[in-house]
Amino acid sequence: MRYWLFKSEPSEWSWADQVARGDVGEPWDGVRNYQARNVMREMSVGDLGFFYHSQSEKACVGIVRVIAPAAPDPTDDSGKWDCMTVAAERPLPRPVTLAEIKADPELADMALVKSPRLSVQPVTAAQWAAICAMAGL
Repeated sequence: MRYWLFKSEPSEWSWADQVARGDVGEPWDGVRNYQARNVMREMSVGDLGFFYHSQSEKACVGIVRVIAPAAPDPTDDSGKWDCMTVAAERPLPRPVTLAEIKADPELADMALVKSPRLSVQPVTAAQWAAICAMAGL
């Protein structure tokens, strides 16, 4: 199993929206960055990811599970872009903010810190464990 982070602007797609989709999940579509697309192509069904609210909140708020592999993005007419489908797994007991992540030297190499604009990012097992601990899991 591998770990990921999915960034979303809560005004566009929030954790509550994701939870409302239930077990059918939601395609993570609309990604128009080659690096993020390539990250999605590395994902496997069953992988877990943090659901991260960007903009004002800037915090990991939940955990999603990849339930379908990368496939052509239905919102793309060019055929260049992929998406995959995620379902809400569970909320984090306590959101973990970007400020907390940046303050932890163990997380200094995290993509969220080094490449903050990337909307879909890999997370190492050690980073996953650290953030889960910070969230109270």
